[in-house]
Amino acid sequence: MTPTDLPPVRGKLLLNEPLGPYTWFRVGGAAEALFIPADADDLADFLKALDPAVPVTVLGVGSNVIVRDGGVEGVVIRLAGRAWGQVAAEDDTITAGAGALDAMVAKASARAGIAGLEFYAGIPGTIGGALTMNAGCYGAETKDVLVSAWGLNRRGERVEFGLADFGYTYRHSEAPAEIIWIEATYRGTPDAPAAVQARIDEITSRREQTQPIREKTGGSTFKNPPGHSSWKLVDEAGWRGKLHAVTGGGAKFSELHSNFMINPGEATAADIEALGEAVRADVLEKTGVQLDWEIRRIGRPG
Repeated sequence: MTPTDLPPVRGKLLLNEPLGPYTWFRVGGAAEALFIPADADDLADFLKALDPAVPVTVLGVGSNVIVRDGGVEGVVIRLAGRAWGQVAAEDDTITAGAGALDAMVAKASARAGIAGLEFYAGIPGTIGGALTMNAGCYGAETKDVLVSAWGLNRRGERVEFGLADFGYTYRHSEAPAEIIWIEATYRGTPDAPAAVQARIDEITSRREQTQPIREKTGGSTFKNPPGHSSWKLVDEAGWRGKLHAVTGGGAKFSELHSNFMINPGEATAADIEALGEAVRADVLEKTGVQLDWEIRRIGRPG
């Protein structure tokens, strides 16, 4: 891919850009092209002019993704910067850009005295990702507070979605995968700012005590199968803290939380994904329960 293959932009357009530094695992190959749009109009114009045959992949803050070692074909779009992270409160609603960190949205809700979005303090990602997968934790999910969202389809056209249009279930949305979310509106309930902040502080403290947030990790590795907790299945299969060296630096499931994979050194994307597959196979053999990935895996094998 060369600059002449791509439409002109006002934002940043980088060719053969390594994606490892953009992910929490710090692994993976390069994007053929990485586009960081200046704003929604820049993105819309780019999509309208882009050859429909060119693959498009959206990458947030890289907190819940493995970029494979062979890199990502086509254009990777990253919504980063002030234009994408705006958060505003009015009455009992919060409006947030797709690039806003979930934790920042929770904090904004506390300042505005709006309860209901505290759980976002426990999710290490952005609003765009939360919309895509109905992100949630500690008994609450995106569907519980979302009112509506809008985004751009592959042709650069604006599309509007109300809550019912998402067809949300556990960690799943029926919205077309091609949509790049731009902004979401949430509704909570009025409460004292100090009370909302206290609940956020409790979630933050609990997360720090129970999750390896200072490691190179990807958050929850597997979804919870019906009637089961993934961390218990991984733990009971004997994988907590067990190093699984495949091709080099190895990877392992955290001693602190057995549903969190970590890169303790110089693991490759192949090491990390192979560990996840090994654990899935072992748990299935020992318990008959199928673990499904919650972490996205994108790109080509090395």
